[in-house]
Amino acid sequence: MAKKESFASFDSVMRDLKAGVYKPVYLLMGEEAYYIDRLTDYIAENALREEERDFNQTIVFGADVTAAQVADMARRYPMMAERQVVIVKEAQNIKNWEKIEQYLEKPQPTTVLVFAYKNGTVDGRKKITNMAKQVGVVFVSNKKRDYELPSFITSYLKTKECTIDNKAALMMAEHIGSDLNRMTSELDKLVIALGSDRRVTPDIVEQQIGVSKDYNGFELRNAIASRDILKANKIVNYFDKNPKSGGPFILVPMLFGFFQNLFLAYYAPRRDNENDVAQWLELRGGAWAAKDYVTAMRNYSGTKVMQIVDKLRQTDAKMKGLDNPNTPPGELMRELLAFIFH
Repeated sequence: MAKKESFASFDSVMRDLKAGVYKPVYLLMGEEAYYIDRLTDYIAENALREEERDFNQTIVFGADVTAAQVADMARRYPMMAERQVVIVKEAQNIKNWEKIEQYLEKPQPTTVLVFAYKNGTVDGRKKITNMAKQVGVVFVSNKKRDYELPSFITSYLKTKECTIDNKAALMMAEHIGSDLNRMTSELDKLVIALGSDRRVTPDIVEQQIGVSKDYNGFELRNAIASRDILKANKIVNYFDKNPKSGGPFILVPMLFGFFQNLFLAYYAPRRDNENDVAQWLELRGGAWAAKDYVTAMRNYSGTKVMQIVDKLRQTDAKMKGLDNPNTPPGELMRELLAFIFH
């Protein structure tokens, strides 16, 4: 088996930066812009004193420069400062990395060269990744998985000296998704609205973010797990009649993820134990996050779950217009619920 390539973690890179340890090159890349932005911004704001930045900090965009120009910038010497900083934003737009690879063979020790490469990673056939690892830092920023979002929300609010209810965290995760820049912006909005009470509740999320505490994806999942047909249909009807909620379209991916996990839960060593199921599914919320899975396993057979997953695929395709001349999304969701419950 091939050895999995290891890269620096966000925490280790940030720890070194806060300790004043700067490397000659930082290749920051991946699908999740949030961590790339945080590291890039920290270097821009802290690697130089404010009075040193005018002559020693250069920020450019990949679409506006060539690799040769970046290499020339990096070879310059700092002016009356310990170092100079060169930051290339949107580095994925650089066309040819050969000149930068040549620079990395002997990088300028007084330069901190940062590449903020978003929406993917550098082509593995290029030498720059291994070269950057040898002389500096390579960090890959991966998208958070759905089950990791509540934990991220809780941790982020903890840095603001706030706490959040489990249900409120799930509401935020399902409504906003894995865009962490947008998520942190919305969480900051909540923090401002809290005042002296530093706990985020479902009521506050409903008031400030516009997510109903009673009609949301989490409550639909709970209704389906417990076979509450009336509640499930009320929630689907709410989404169908309220376009601002995102409409029925956003419910199918959420349910697909739930039933996929539910199928895996049947293989848990002790599937009647919420802590064991949470550990088996790697749910960061622990036993609380596994409650619906344990309940659903009592109400649905493994065979039925497989059939539901297949039906979800069909529903998703029809909502996208495949083999569906005129059935509206709300009706498709009601058909899906009828299949799930019967």
